[in-house]
Amino acid sequence: MPALNLLANNWQAQALDPEGPACLVIRAWLEPVAAMERFQPAGFPEIGHVIYDAPRDGDLSRKICIVDSPASMANHLETVCIDGPTGGLYVDLAGLPYVRCVTDRGPSPDENDPLETLVCTTMTEGHRLASDYFLDGIVGAEWSKDHWTGRKFRDCLREEFGVKEVKKDKTYFVWPETWWKIFNTIFKYDPSSLVHGVMFAKEQIKLSRMLTAHMEAFGATRVGSSGVKFDRLGKTTSGQPIFAVDEETAHTIIGTFILDLALLRSYGRAENGLNGYQKRLLLDLAIWKIRRLLQSPFRFRTGCQLLCNGIAWWDDTDDAKIPNQASSRPSDLSVNIQNSISHSGFTGDAIKVYYPAGELFKITQESDAAIPEGVVATESEESEGRED
Repeated sequence: MPALNLLANNWQAQALDPEGPACLVIRAWLEPVAAMERFQPAGFPEIGHVIYDAPRDGDLSRKICIVDSPASMANHLETVCIDGPTGGLYVDLAGLPYVRCVTDRGPSPDENDPLETLVCTTMTEGHRLASDYFLDGIVGAEWSKDHWTGRKFRDCLREEFGVKEVKKDKTYFVWPETWWKIFNTIFKYDPSSLVHGVMFAKEQIKLSRMLTAHMEAFGATRVGSSGVKFDRLGKTTSGQPIFAVDEETAHTIIGTFILDLALLRSYGRAENGLNGYQKRLLLDLAIWKIRRLLQSPFRFRTGCQLLCNGIAWWDDTDDAKIPNQASSRPSDLSVNIQNSISHSGFTGDAIKVYYPAGELFKITQESDAAIPEGVVATESEESEGRED
């Protein structure tokens, strides 16, 4: 089978063919805006910026800096889907389902409350559809006496997944044929969770990333400087601290996006799982996210605003060659995302999950702020950005 050509019409059909390539890799060359030489990479707890020696091309002293990890890049790729702080989708994605956690307008429930006060969405929560903000909320909220009542979203998902409960609210068994229902259910509520991966800890359901991305700087050198905070009135305890500021310079900054086409094809087969239109939407959504992230300067963090100079791509065909320079522009990643959304069988707008304000904003003692049952505690991967 010939290599994928993203400039050809309907190249997605070749990518989704059962005999198609296992993966598609898109490489982007970037540089700081305004001809700046320095940029700020991601910072990791206790170790700061990461620079390592990579024995590439026979050069054992080649310094490479991690600018953004896969978790951080997933956050950036979801950020481009949101249009402003109200959590609405960017206009290109109109009709794409996602879940919104909403709560009361005031401190107590009100029968006349439209329940539109947004807390978060699956596009902004690190655990996506598996976040307790959604799972512990209720769907189809109805007023009963002095409060809103309904069914927990977690229970709805478990029923639609078709998992078998072994220990009450603790242990579940996933039948092999149940996975087709799991793919369909997650796609119904939040297709983006299939693109970036999701894990339901209690149900022992974990889906890997279909789109994995990371960014590295080659030939990196640390630039150390400092800053100072002035307390002119002397009313704080901080005094006049001097703090260190770390930035980097580099010869080349490269972002790499890997689409696992084999994993995507496994989400549906024959009459089971996702159909061809639905798998194409996931592929087009991934490409749309990459294009939108790269087509204009993007601010990855305060001191890291990067401009894409060009892109190239390759797959795992026998004659594939890894490109060493840009041959196309992000705008060449042409997908008709609205057409894909319209053919995917969606029937409604974003799903609202209600979480009572009295529980959500209940003031607790520090000793009471334990991790809720079912939430997996993980070390924060980045000093900026949400956990993934």
